[in-house]
Order: sequence, then C-alpha cells, then structure tokens
Amino acid sequence: MLNTKQIVVVVVVIVLIGSLLAQPIKGLVDKQEQNTTAAADESASSMFTLKSVSELAKQGINNSLAQEITAIEQQAEKAEGEDKISLLQTLADKWDDLAKPIPQGFIYKEMAEINPKLEYWVKSGDAFREGYTNLQDTAMASALNKMAIDSYEKALAMDSNNLAAKTGLGAALVTGSSNPMAGIALLREVVQADPKNLDANKTLGLFSMQSGQFDKAIERFKTVVEIKADAESYFYLAAATKKLVKNLKQ
Repeated sequence: MLNTKQIVVVVVVIVLIGSLLAQPIKGLVDKQEQNTTAAADESASSMFTLKSVSELAKQGINNSLAQEITAIEQQAEKAEGEDKISLLQTLADKWDDLAKPIPQGFIYKEMAEINPKLEYWVKSGDAFREGYTNLQDTAMASALNKMAIDSYEKALAMDSNNLAAKTGLGAALVTGSSNPMAGIALLREVVQADPKNLDANKTLGLFSMQSGQFDKAIERFKTVVEIKADAESYFYLAAATKKLVKNLKQ
C-alpha cells in the first residue's frame, strides 16, 4: 500500500503531466504552423503556371493571335540558353501589346531563372503586381502578390539600393501582405532618395487615405499630379480633400 507521502507525490506528478500535456509544445507547434503556412503558400502559387495563365489569357484575344502565341510558346519550350531567352522576350512583348501582364510576370520570372538579371526580376515583379491589381479572383491575386514579393526580393538581393525593386516590394507588401508597415518603410526610403518617385508617392497616398490620414494623402497626391497629371490622381486628390474638409467640420 502507498503511504500518504507517496500518494501526494503521485497526485502532484499526475497534475504536472496533465498541465504540460494541456499546453502546446512551442517548438513543435511553431514548426507545424510554419510548415502549414509554407505549404499553403506553395499550394496557392503552384495553382498558377505560365501555361495555365497563358491559356486563360488567350480566351480574351482573337484566334489568330492566340495561335501565333502558341506557336512561339512551343518553340520556346524546345529552345535553350539565349535562344530561349529571345523567344521568351518575344512572348513577353506580345502579351505587353495585348495589355495582359499576368503571363508576362511568369515569362520574366522564367527568363530570370535562366539568366539571373536584376532587370528580369523587377519586370517580373512589376507584371505580377499589375496583374493582381483590381483582380476579382482573390486566390489568384494572393498567389500573384506572393510571386511579386519573391521577384522583388530576388532583385534586391542582387542590388539592395535599386529603387524600382524597393518601390515594387514596398507596394506589394502594403497592398497584399500581413506587414504593410514594412512596405511603408521601404516606400519612405524611396521618396527620401527620390522625392518625385511617382509609384512610391501614389502608393503612400493611397495608404494614407485607407488609414484616414487625409492631410498626408493630399500632400502625396499633390506631388503625384505634379509628376503626372492624370484623371485618376486628380480624383484621389479631390476625394482626400473632401474627406479632410468633412472631418474638420465635424
């Protein structure tokens, strides 16, 4: 028979074991969460390929152009080295003429993987970012956003001071990541180095509007219209001014 002291020890041990089992093992849980997140990201990205987005984009163009693009794609699949790069560039130009940025993103990504050039990574990121802007398909938009971020990060790994890559990465982080402030910090670096940077000022202006900082938005869009006086920028400037005046009257 167990004496009183032994019974107390057994009870304490059972309670301790129970409390430990009730709590997650931090390292294991963190690792599992990281693996789950990485798997989800990879799954989302792998849903879309150059072939799949090309076929989708071809649905919106006439048959002769679609056949012409298909023929170049088939040549590019068989080519290697600089010949492949040349054919991929031709494809990118074709899609550019048709205002279809999503296939361009995949094409420039493939070009960069064959011949790692900062220019290709930036163009890949720019095309992905243009492609997911105002895209109704949220799954595709999320995947393209991740691809844009990856492309810009690869560009910055080659040149950490490249303003185009910094601007693109900042905008992609602001519009589609869980850490928009990191993107804001990058964009502020860009405008500090280049006060008249159109893309950086515009993105900062839009973020200021979303966060209710209409006075800052007005200053950003004043700069934007000085650089490029288009209807969209004037609209945002007017909208920010209207919001600010309304808030001041309240």
